[in-house]
Amino acid sequence: MSNEFLKHIKWNSDGLVAAIAQDASSGRVLMMAWMNAESLQISVDTGDAVYWSRSRAKLWRKGESSGNVQKIRAIELDCDGDALLLQVEQLGGIACHTGRQSCFYRRLSTGDWQTTEAVLKDPATMYQHVDKT
Repeated sequence: MSNEFLKHIKWNSDGLVAAIAQDASSGRVLMMAWMNAESLQISVDTGDAVYWSRSRAKLWRKGESSGNVQKIRAIELDCDGDALLLQVEQLGGIACHTGRQSCFYRRLSTGDWQTTEAVLKDPATMYQHVDKT
């Protein structure tokens, strides 16, 4: 596929764009991550969400260690060209590394953050097969 679409994105000074993953069926916001041109191109080419990990400074294939892959159903660009919306099918029903459906599981209430979503799967069991080397 042509990469002409990449020219329309306003990348930040680090060459990244914010990418919000939304459940394509329910509309629930699952997570926010960063993409660079390479991760976006791979995502478009494969249909699987691939992000850029700022902390590890490398590509991050969503679900490569947990099995919780995101199958892309649509990609949208906002009016300013500086944010992407990925409508995804979240395999396994878990997007968050904490074992929850969504990374947005805390709500501000009476001046403090309240947990609003239970852990669906213990992260220790999701990531036990990851090579730690």
